[in-house]
Amino acid sequence: MRAPEWPAWPPPPTDEQRRALLRVLDSGRWGATSGTATEEFAAAFARHVQAAHGVCTVNGTVALFLALRALGVGPGDEVIVPAYTFVASATAVVLAGAVPVAADVTEDTLHLDPAAVRALIGPRTKAVMAVHLAGAPACTESLRALGLPVVEDAAQAHGAARHGRPAGTLGDVACFSFQSSKAMTAGEGGIVVTGDRALYERVWSLHNVGRSPDGGWYDHPELGWNLRMTEFQAALLHPQLGLLDGWIDRRARAAAALAEALDGVPGLDLVPPPPGTTRHTWHLAMLRYGSRAFGGRSKAEFLAAMAAEGVPLDAGYRSLSRMPYVSKRAPCPVAEAAEEGVVWVRQPMLMAGEAAVAYIADAALAVRRAFRR
Repeated sequence: MRAPEWPAWPPPPTDEQRRALLRVLDSGRWGATSGTATEEFAAAFARHVQAAHGVCTVNGTVALFLALRALGVGPGDEVIVPAYTFVASATAVVLAGAVPVAADVTEDTLHLDPAAVRALIGPRTKAVMAVHLAGAPACTESLRALGLPVVEDAAQAHGAARHGRPAGTLGDVACFSFQSSKAMTAGEGGIVVTGDRALYERVWSLHNVGRSPDGGWYDHPELGWNLRMTEFQAALLHPQLGLLDGWIDRRARAAAALAEALDGVPGLDLVPPPPGTTRHTWHLAMLRYGSRAFGGRSKAEFLAAMAAEGVPLDAGYRSLSRMPYVSKRAPCPVAEAAEEGVVWVRQPMLMAGEAAVAYIADAALAVRRAFRR
């Protein structure tokens, strides 16, 4: 079969990005403490997600670390994280000196299961991390009802919304990533957003070597680190705010076309977002792979066959419950089963458009026929 040419990510740079980079380069003010681009982008991004405050950081993992430390998380504390997520959700907790505790996810959506979280809450539990998996917001209202601070890991959810409210305003504090694969990217980078002024000031101090917003250069009343974004990263990112909605709409159309095409492929189904999702950003389209429908062949064999047909699907996460530095106090069978039962269509493939993603279903059908001979 003849596969489409899948787009690269990130997209080619725009003239606006080139001009913004040159403005920073020519200014000679390349650091966030001497220029204005970083603060301007932080404010613009916060406005875009309807949050009051934003602090740009070196990456998304550090953003989570800063959010946790600002909430007072430290040695001896526990933070509950979903078992099916990227490892940084857990390592940020370890970086803060605390213990990540893995909670299982729901069978239908693979998002954090509030009932599993409730069963794990103990005297050392300091916070819950809600991961907006694949670009669809987690069920944060159920988590907030548990009475613990909720940190949104929104690394994959730039522009997402739940019940009409943007990701970034669904918990106490939220963190986004600008790493190379993300919907907005500068290669690396991150941001913490919050509506809480006191939390914002703590995050700002922690990322700026313990300074206070109204203090002097050599005044360091708190412990902190240099975790600031550069002006070049902010210059690359700011113009992308104007492109983000169009990119999301494009991926949403492709995801709808993919779901329709998969109706003709028994054993391969799109994983739905949690109920209440009003805007899915489709950073990933997660597909549930049914081995029995494909002649009993393993996920690894399916991925290899699809790659041979020009469809480079992704194997997805391993369950955090298998990681030695994550506390597993309860079974996580759903997350562990996802290792063998879930594959991903990544963002660049969804950017190829409706006709191209229909080829994914055609290739899967051809593989299924071959596996069942």
